[in-house]
Amino acid sequence: MSDASVVTVETTGETVGEAKWAALRELEARVPGLDREQVEFQVVSEGERGLLGVGFTPARVVASVAAAPPSIETDEPEADGAQRAPKEIVERIAAAIGADVSISARERDGIVTVSGAGPDVALFIGKHGQTIDAIQYLANAITRAQGGEYEVVVDASGYRARRTATLEGIAHRTAQRVTATGQRVELEPMTPVERKIVHEALKDDPGVETASEGSEPNRFVVVLPRLAAD
Repeated sequence: MSDASVVTVETTGETVGEAKWAALRELEARVPGLDREQVEFQVVSEGERGLLGVGFTPARVVASVAAAPPSIETDEPEADGAQRAPKEIVERIAAAIGADVSISARERDGIVTVSGAGPDVALFIGKHGQTIDAIQYLANAITRAQGGEYEVVVDASGYRARRTATLEGIAHRTAQRVTATGQRVELEPMTPVERKIVHEALKDDPGVETASEGSEPNRFVVVLPRLAAD
């Protein structure tokens, strides 16, 4: 349509499918009422897995969709109460690191989720989520220091759900390899938040167990046969 603008995002993932899913999540955050059938994708890179599935060059896609220009009025509520303080904290941190992102916040069941979106979302997230995890740690520390009793989760364009799905996939594939070979496998260094996801994903697996080894910031998860540890 002639009065529509085109919204374009570029995202990455472990596979082309995950990259497309990430693009849809980001477009949904930017384009209210997004019609997924209207989204056009361009695959920039299909990615490449590392040796034995550990480590990879991410797949990269560009997604675009026509969107009507925003109306003057908006139904999105202004952040207030428990939401306002974490939102302002994250806004200040984002500005301090030079990340051009817009910040929104919402509260549910005592958890305030602060989300970032915009052209510098990759800078906001950082390599393997190191920056966004550090922002989340600071936001919680400052919130508690100011007397807040709620948990702050910092997200960006669906990154948390996307990364959790990727890590759980890596965890289960690694567990299958360990069970089949009887050999321990060391995963790449991860943040404490990411290591916890891997530990949780495999805690009920009868064939393997996990442990963390190494020193920060290069601490990593080891998956090993359960019988070998007994």
